[in-house]
Amino acid sequence: MIRKPRLIDVDAASFDSLPCCGIKSPTHPGRRQKRCWLQANAKFGLRAKMLLAPDGKPSGYIEYLPGEFAWRGVDASGYMFIHCVWIFSKQHQRKGWGRIMVEGCLEDARKVGMSGAAVMVRDGPWLADRRLFLANGFGPVDTAPPDYQLLVRKFDSDAVNPVFKKGWDQKLGQYSRGLTIIRSSQCPHIAKFAAEIIETAENEYGMRPTVVDLESSSDAQNAPTPYAIFAVIYNGQLLADHQISRTRFRNIMSKSVTSGLVRMGEHRS
Repeated sequence: MIRKPRLIDVDAASFDSLPCCGIKSPTHPGRRQKRCWLQANAKFGLRAKMLLAPDGKPSGYIEYLPGEFAWRGVDASGYMFIHCVWIFSKQHQRKGWGRIMVEGCLEDARKVGMSGAAVMVRDGPWLADRRLFLANGFGPVDTAPPDYQLLVRKFDSDAVNPVFKKGWDQKLGQYSRGLTIIRSSQCPHIAKFAAEIIETAENEYGMRPTVVDLESSSDAQNAPTPYAIFAVIYNGQLLADHQISRTRFRNIMSKSVTSGLVRMGEHRS
C-alpha cells in the first residue's frame, strides 16, 4: 500500500509533541505564547492542522478560522479565513501537499455551511504564495496597499465578497508620536523579532518604544495594516508591516535618519 500525507489536528493534546512553525524548543517564548493563543481562539472555531509526510514526519502546517474572528485587517464574515499555510522543507514542495491542506480547509468550511474560504497574499515574505490558491480555484476580489490581495474560493456565487478594511492612513495617525511596535501572539516568531527591535531601539537609538499588544481578533482587524499582527511605526509613518530582523531594523533606521524622518535620541528618557 502506498502511504500518503495526512492531516492531523494541532490541539492542546498534540501541541507539545509537534514543531511550532519551525520552533522546537519548549522554552521559546513565542512557542509558549502560541500555545496560549491557540487555546484562547479554539472557542471561535480556530483549526490548526499539521501535515504528516508518508514517513510520519511533520511537513506542513495550515491554520484557519471563521472570518468574523480573523487576525487580519479584513471583513470576511461567512468565509473560512486562512491565516497561513506552508510546507516546511523544499524537498516536499511541488508535490501537491499544499493542495491537501487547502482542501482540508475547504472541507471544513463546507461542513459548517460557509460561503467559501478566503486568504490574504502578497509578493513579500510571511504570507503564502498566491499560486497555490489560484491553482485551487481561488480568485482575487480586493486589494490593499502596498501589494496585498484578498483571494476567495466561493461555494455560493451570490455570496457577498470579503473585503479589506479601509482607512489605513487614519489608523496610522493614531501612532503619531515616537516609535510604536504592534505585536501579537498569532505568529510565534514575533516574540523574538519584537524583543530584538525593542532592545536595539533603546540601546542604539535612545528610543523607548510604545508596545501595543493585540489581544483579540477585533484588535487585529482594526490594526493600521492589512497584515495586522506586526508593525513598526515612527511618528505615524509605517517603517515595517511584517516581521523584520534586528539587522533589517537597523537598515531602515539608517535610511530614516538620512532622510530626516528620525532625529537621533529625541525620545531618550
